[in-house]
Amino acid sequence: MGAEPRECVPERPVSRRRPGWLQWSPLTLLTLAVLAGAGLWFAGLHGAAELVWAAVTLVALLPALWSTLRRLWRRQFGVDVIAVLALVGTLLVGEYLAGAVIAVMVATGRALEDYAQRRASRDLRALLERAPRQARRRTAGGGIEVVPLDRVAVGDRLLVGPGDVVPVDGTVEEAATLDESVVTGESQLVTRAGGEQVASGVVNAGAGFGLRARRNAAESTYAGIVRLAEEATARKAPMVRLADRYAAAFVPFTLLLAGVAGVLSGQFLRAVAVLVVATPCPLLLATPIAIVSGLSRVARRGVLVRDGGSLELLGRARTLLMDKTGTLTAGRPRAAETVVPPGGDRDEVLRLAASVEQLSPHVLAAALVRQAHEQGLRLTEPNDVTEEPGRGVTGRVDGRLVRVGQLAGEPPEWARRARERAELAGRSTVWVSDDRSPLGAILLEDPVRPDARRTVRRLREAGLGRLVMVTGDRPRTARQVAQTVGVDDVIAQCSPQAKVARVKEESGRAVTVMVGDGVNDAPALAEAHVGVAMGATGATASAGVADAVLTVDRLDRLADAVEIARYARRIAVQSAAVGMGLAVVAMVVAAAGGLPPVAGAFLQEGIDVLVILNALRALGGGLRRRDVPPETRALLDRYAGEHGGVRDVLARLRDTADLVATRPDAPECVPALRHVHRRLVDEVLPHEVAEERQLYPALAGPLGSDEATSTMSRGHVEIGRLVDRIGGHLAQNPDGRLRPDEVPDLLAALYGLDAVLRLHLAQEEEDYFSLNPEERPTAPGR
Repeated sequence: MGAEPRECVPERPVSRRRPGWLQWSPLTLLTLAVLAGAGLWFAGLHGAAELVWAAVTLVALLPALWSTLRRLWRRQFGVDVIAVLALVGTLLVGEYLAGAVIAVMVATGRALEDYAQRRASRDLRALLERAPRQARRRTAGGGIEVVPLDRVAVGDRLLVGPGDVVPVDGTVEEAATLDESVVTGESQLVTRAGGEQVASGVVNAGAGFGLRARRNAAESTYAGIVRLAEEATARKAPMVRLADRYAAAFVPFTLLLAGVAGVLSGQFLRAVAVLVVATPCPLLLATPIAIVSGLSRVARRGVLVRDGGSLELLGRARTLLMDKTGTLTAGRPRAAETVVPPGGDRDEVLRLAASVEQLSPHVLAAALVRQAHEQGLRLTEPNDVTEEPGRGVTGRVDGRLVRVGQLAGEPPEWARRARERAELAGRSTVWVSDDRSPLGAILLEDPVRPDARRTVRRLREAGLGRLVMVTGDRPRTARQVAQTVGVDDVIAQCSPQAKVARVKEESGRAVTVMVGDGVNDAPALAEAHVGVAMGATGATASAGVADAVLTVDRLDRLADAVEIARYARRIAVQSAAVGMGLAVVAMVVAAAGGLPPVAGAFLQEGIDVLVILNALRALGGGLRRRDVPPETRALLDRYAGEHGGVRDVLARLRDTADLVATRPDAPECVPALRHVHRRLVDEVLPHEVAEERQLYPALAGPLGSDEATSTMSRGHVEIGRLVDRIGGHLAQNPDGRLRPDEVPDLLAALYGLDAVLRLHLAQEEEDYFSLNPEERPTAPGR
């Protein structure tokens, strides 16, 4: 993609945080103090023990009171009110042990919530650091000066060097090759001819070019993206704790019951007893324990969630918006197919192209070189390499002139068909030519992630009823990806501003999650109830404003996170409801005078133990996903690796079918047909048979039953039938010539086998190979 941006970025101070053990020190000290008081009591020093317990109660009361008053000043009403009143009441009536026990419970809940809050933080540092700070401006005398960005004015002539970030919106003065993913989210490079407009924030992926400023820095595109992210972050309301939502009903009921008990009995002690029993430890303990357990589990699955509030919202989400590039697709181009004229050599065309592109920094060049290495091709060091921005790369390989890039002149018939095929499939085309004519075309694609379709199904099963794909890509390509993964709606050619507007619209109807990986997704992530960044491959700016980050490059971990979040929230609600129900019964008994404060405090402890044990269930369960045994993962690796060879046979099969369709009487037609049939029999069919005997039975456990692979077994039968059908035609032609009357049926078998086998491979990769977290997408072949 070119060199890293070269603008100087000043260092920013890093905030210092207290070590984690310090966060638990108040709870530790209070617990030790309560135990010390117990030791004094059993030693007969009752006065000293009560003094220690009173001190513990007072130490817990002061910060709790201050926090509660601040929340009430901000008109935030929570369960802390009952705890504060209970602490005050125990001090007033001299029930210091009860107060100390409550103090420990309050400190425990606060420590657990602080722990959840410290898991991650929200900031825009990465987004801001990427912003250009300087620009190279041409002077009147023909020189170049480096000036601060705020000194660039409309009409200034700038120079954008290789790898530089375009500093302001402008018009290119000569052809430029750009990586525009920062604005559009699309990974493919684009070529802008002289006179075309470009946006700030995009990266120069080719040679340096001149730029005439069309806007100043403050009004340019990238500055707008930064502002959108900042505004959305500032508008986002603080998370409301699950416990506080229950407090809206529980606290008024508790205060009413305590007041009635005190007035009717004439004993203030009864009111204190009600408050002690009502101290919302099930809410202060069980709820954060369940949520923190969920946070820990999703972290082990490779998903870092910012805080407990974000996990709660993830568990209530009903709508999911997803960016396409880097989220549903791999986010980087790869060579999908090499098209050659009749009689051409695919491997040689790819080898020549990759050899020339070895010295180019382009992301497309990297895709060609990577594909050549995967196919085991021997690359040659090129000579006389030159690169013309917007046109391509030229060099000599083994003394032969090779040009990689755009096609010059009128293309031949096979090249026109290749270009049409690429346009219909939504692929980019790289032409490989010599000094006379095109040698071949390499079709590049941004492939759908193998696990994307399975993940979409799992997200639906987890309760997300509406799935929408938003992308800056073309409508045709966007629709193809949407149909492949199975989303409900697709919005194509969507700018960052439009994404934010769409997230706002969806958020107004239901709790909404937004998933993205680029800087252009940052404003939408910040606007959503829960923003999820693909942090393994995505921009750090998106990770900076997100509420959750996928630290592994697997979309299915989002489905894991949703399932775990729903389960943790369900356990939290269950624990809180059971704890409060038991507390209500105890409160009624205390109001009737049957439960003094100290006994009520210890009874509350028993309730706490019960609900905490239930809350700890959130440490396991809830996942629909079945783990794959190591021996099954080894089989998945083996057969995934064999798919590359099967796709190579597929490429030969398609070429042979085209040859039969266009020149059935050509002398090379039947030999080519025999060659591809032999490879089908020797390579493809043994692969299918081995899968049927070894892989599919091993998948019965992870998939739930033997029936889960039955449709794929039917595919094996159809593949074998079509291969036999092709062999039957060959057996009828010992003289090496095809009869005109059999060509239609032979073509039906060839093209039918091509379609069935391609679909079969895609289904295996999406449904089976994606089960293996160590598996990587296989090469698509040639």
